[in-house]
Amino acid sequence: MAMTDYELPCERDVEQVWERLDAVGAGLADEHELTCPHCRAARESLLALREATSELVAEDDVPPALFGRIMSAVRAEVRRGSMVALPTPEPGFVEISEQAVAAVLRYAADTVDGVRARRCRIRPLDEGGVEVELTLAVSLRNATGGAALALVRERVSAAAAARVGLTLAKLDLLVDDIFEEDAVEGPGE
Repeated sequence: MAMTDYELPCERDVEQVWERLDAVGAGLADEHELTCPHCRAARESLLALREATSELVAEDDVPPALFGRIMSAVRAEVRRGSMVALPTPEPGFVEISEQAVAAVLRYAADTVDGVRARRCRIRPLDEGGVEVELTLAVSLRNATGGAALALVRERVSAAAAARVGLTLAKLDLLVDDIFEEDAVEGPGE
């Protein structure tokens, strides 16, 4: 059964990594599996997901901490995505993955009470900076969204500049869901 058709930057499919997940520990790994940072990162994510899922299957009741760990693994995703160039004072370049930028921006949005970040898409611009589309869910008490969305915009913009070093040329906030506070246990859970 095909899990995904996602190809890693090293041109191996995540399906191959999944099928050979235990090869490294069993001493059956090839040279590529031992040295490739992309395969190694995918393998670590898949192992974390497998461990969390196994714990969930073994438990009758799902403890909130376990649910949070599973959601963290799912949010992390296996893919790294494209790279974004960061401004540097010296000649040369520094890059960061779009996934890392998205994680920082989602976390900043999650710090606003009654707001949960969902999908974050990053689009680097040729002239520098990035355009961001951030999809959110807001609580019923924030259903009109004005004050909460203004605070999300402020915190996400500040996090992009202070924590990543990027300038947001454009930030689109899209509310695609509303939730009741009682239905959510808290951030990351």
